[in-house]
Amino acid sequence: MGIDVTRTPRAATVGETGGAASTAPPAHRRRRHPSGSRWAAWAFLAPVAGYLVAFYAYPLYRNVELSLREYTVRSFVQGGAPFAGLDNYRAVLSAPTFPSALLNTLVFTAASLVFQFAIGLLLALFFHRHFPLSRTLRALFLVPWLLPLIVSASTWSWLLNSEAGVVNAALALVGVEPVNWLTSPRWSLVSVIIANIWIGIPFNLVVLYSGLQAIPRPLYEAAELDGAGGWQRFRWITWPLLRPVSAITLLLGLVYTLKVFDLIWIMTRGGPTDSSTTLATWSYRLGFGNLLPEFGSGAAVGNLLILLAVAAGGLYLGFERRQRLS
Repeated sequence: MGIDVTRTPRAATVGETGGAASTAPPAHRRRRHPSGSRWAAWAFLAPVAGYLVAFYAYPLYRNVELSLREYTVRSFVQGGAPFAGLDNYRAVLSAPTFPSALLNTLVFTAASLVFQFAIGLLLALFFHRHFPLSRTLRALFLVPWLLPLIVSASTWSWLLNSEAGVVNAALALVGVEPVNWLTSPRWSLVSVIIANIWIGIPFNLVVLYSGLQAIPRPLYEAAELDGAGGWQRFRWITWPLLRPVSAITLLLGLVYTLKVFDLIWIMTRGGPTDSSTTLATWSYRLGFGNLLPEFGSGAAVGNLLILLAVAAGGLYLGFERRQRLS
């Protein structure tokens, strides 16, 4: 008997190939991984998408639809409101309350943002020095932010009360006449601005302090070795590196301040004579504050407020794009 040696290498080769083929995973198994990962990603995304649709997209759609129809109490419950087109928007824009409400909204928002950010930045720089009891003091500064707004508004209403308020009592000690903080058209808007600044300072403090913590300390040490003073270190190190955090802080503060309603409503109800009425309080008053509510007009004012917030977001995105390109 003889062995055909010429076939052995081929057989070995075939055997090796067959072994390699047997150890390699089938093609259909390799395809299952991406598909399974895709379904898992959709499964994790579904709750978030459902939440956004249920609590953001649908209410926004309903608000737009509400502003385009002439709703009454009966049609609001039973349906069948006639289509009004842009009549509600025309009525709102031509109303005598609109110019003062828009101006009050802009003044209230701008003054709140400027003072909240400036005071919050100063406090963040102060606490960044890490002196004894700094953590305790930072925790105490968070109290206005943690209190419910109804408590804060009620507290400020008591402090600024014309007859029994602490602020007027303190002014009387230095010989200043009492001020009608909440009942005077001259001071009502100032009163709600002061209260809103007090509430918003802790948020600015926390965010800006976190931004300061992210700045590397060796940069300050190198600047000190070069003879840079405190103002120069702030101008050339702190502020440029804190600019992205400052931008998002101002954007979030802007969106929050535009929709402030409960603070103003509890303290002044938008009065007297619309002197502290903003778009947010006017929208509520049109929709729910009258015996004959104007749901369509109230929704139209709310949509105008949303457009202001969207415009602010667009400005922020443009600022971010400009920063990335520079």
